[in-house]
Amino acid sequence: MKKLVLILFFSCLLPCLGISNNYADKKYYLIDSLDLSKVDPSEKELLNETLEKFHKAKLDSNKIKALSYFIENSWDDNLWPKYNNWIYKFTKQKIETSSNSEKLFLQKAYAQSLSNKGYKYMVGGHMDEALAVFNESIAISRSIDDELGVCAVNNNLAGIYEMQGKIEDALKLYESTLSILKKYNQDKNIGPTLNNIAAIYDNLGDNKIALDYYKESLKYYQKVGDLHGMSVAYNNIGLLYSGDKKLEEALIYYKKSLEILDQNKSDKKGIATTTYNIGEIYYSMSKYDTASIYFNKTLKLFEQIGARQGMSNCYRSLGKIYYENNENKKALELFNKSFVIANELGYPSTISLSAQSLSMAYIADKKWGKALELYKLHIKMEDSLNNESTQKAAIQQQAKFEYEKQKAVNDAEYEKEIAIEQEAKEKQTILTYATGGGLGLVAIFLLVVFNRLKVTRKQKNIIEEQKNEVEKQKTVVELAHTELEEKNKEITDSIQYAKRIQNAILPPTKLVKEYLSESFIYYQPKDIVAGDFYWMEPLKNGVLFAAADCTGHGVPGAMVSVVCNNGLNRSVREYGLTDPGEILNKTREIVVQEFEKSEDEVKDGMDIAICLLEGNKLQYAGAHNPLWLIRNGELLETKANKQPIGKFDNPEPYTTHSIDLLKGDSLYIFSDGYADQFGGEKGKKLKTTNFKKLLISIQKETMDKQRQLISEAFEDWKGELEQLDDICVIGVKI
Repeated sequence: MKKLVLILFFSCLLPCLGISNNYADKKYYLIDSLDLSKVDPSEKELLNETLEKFHKAKLDSNKIKALSYFIENSWDDNLWPKYNNWIYKFTKQKIETSSNSEKLFLQKAYAQSLSNKGYKYMVGGHMDEALAVFNESIAISRSIDDELGVCAVNNNLAGIYEMQGKIEDALKLYESTLSILKKYNQDKNIGPTLNNIAAIYDNLGDNKIALDYYKESLKYYQKVGDLHGMSVAYNNIGLLYSGDKKLEEALIYYKKSLEILDQNKSDKKGIATTTYNIGEIYYSMSKYDTASIYFNKTLKLFEQIGARQGMSNCYRSLGKIYYENNENKKALELFNKSFVIANELGYPSTISLSAQSLSMAYIADKKWGKALELYKLHIKMEDSLNNESTQKAAIQQQAKFEYEKQKAVNDAEYEKEIAIEQEAKEKQTILTYATGGGLGLVAIFLLVVFNRLKVTRKQKNIIEEQKNEVEKQKTVVELAHTELEEKNKEITDSIQYAKRIQNAILPPTKLVKEYLSESFIYYQPKDIVAGDFYWMEPLKNGVLFAAADCTGHGVPGAMVSVVCNNGLNRSVREYGLTDPGEILNKTREIVVQEFEKSEDEVKDGMDIAICLLEGNKLQYAGAHNPLWLIRNGELLETKANKQPIGKFDNPEPYTTHSIDLLKGDSLYIFSDGYADQFGGEKGKKLKTTNFKKLLISIQKETMDKQRQLISEAFEDWKGELEQLDDICVIGVKI
């Protein structure tokens, strides 16, 4: 779960220019008409100081500066917009009638007030209104060559781009802003910009670059004594540790952030964000009661300041706690609240997380259609965040054309000088015949050339027709190949999606290690999705766990596994069964009922070994799959009932076996995929005998090391041969 990252949007300070005349409209000076009882106590001192400066100021410029200082330093999102609105109305009215010396100041103040209005729209989730106001502010700042004014709005625009997933555009604007700020030595605003850049790399998963930017931003905050900025930097460094699962370290930095924020109670947004992140840490530690306290406190703060994205996150996080406590009705209610706000805001990241949470709740509520629809939306939003403008586009290759070089034909010109000699008649006659003969030869030559051209043209037409036919065939082949690739991609994408759904029903590693600290799970599907699966259900005084092998593998096996997994969940959660034999009896009944709904006869089902571990007491039941217990180097086998979970002639109740365990005992349950694998020098099956020897030989190793050795032994045995079946092996040491 991605936690809230504190992102600072800011506006550059107005330059201190004087205005010679004081002709402000008194109707805009109604700034004292506030109910001070509703003002946050931490704001009152700043407010009183502002009002005193305002009323003492003789120049309009100083009145504007007094209110601007309040706007810059106030965190009351209901109060500062009122004073900003005063500046907006006043400057808009006075710009046209002011002198040139006054006009520049008023234009800057007016542009600044527009930027602040846009920020208010932005944090309220009204993006279209925010963009319109920001663009108007930029136009004014550019008209007066105010680079810092443009810089301020661009920084806010970058924030919108980031929230909309336009990461490349956001980074360009932040870098441009940073360059301008350094040019004008605006140290106070460099820290927030560095923080915003860090937040982007943080969200992209590049923790090293993000940490560098966060540390650099912290230096600037400390340089200018910006307590709020320092709290943000500490908070975001805590986020990086949290992402790396260093929960204790993350708490240290969050508390540093909160210590600074406690000095400025008016920063409700900062307090809310840090409090939310602390709640997430306690949630990750499975301390749900403590996490709930922090989330509820955060929700109230976000509601007070109208931060709707924060409200969406809080609803989702509180819903997760109810979901973990199996209160799915309440979880669905909260997830829906989160989803509605997320859709209204239109942020891909928020929509993605809310849709994912709702999908999980609908799966638990067995509303498969809604669950699938929302999970698809979650994946769509995730793909959008990962792909949209964050990676460099592949450079399209331009087609290369080859041009034939035309052969140069050199025409030889012959100069013929015919000397007409009047006195040699014979020579003239000879010349006439010679000329006639030459012309005759030329005519013959032209006929030959014309005939050859005719033949050549005919051959060329034939070649062109053949070429066109080849091109047509090539086009058909290419289209068929493209269509085949598209179909193949669709199938692969569907199977990958099925894998995500199947992974969602598998117990997370954190849950397994919480209840079975000395254990391993070796899970190796033959294809992308599997018929094998492992299952776990924590109980009040123990834990149920199982290794299951459903009929088939790949997509058919995975579909059967969903039905069988649901049967196990219902047997425990709906019918309240904890005895392994009774669980298998009820699961068989549920699975048979599900498959009997089909018009075709379905005989699919599963083999399974299921255990209940309560302290040193073990109960086991199995359908075809046994339990192996290794004690003091000896392997003891408890056999399963020879009947599957599914349709079976003359079924009998499954037997529950009880075993008293000793310290150092090792338990193993598994599917048949490992022992049935072909390999070795002669390409034979591994068989259970060799599998037993392997397990006995590695008893001195830790469970994590055992998993590694089992995996290596399998790969060595398989060699170049194809994996025969799905594999699931669970080992537990007492």
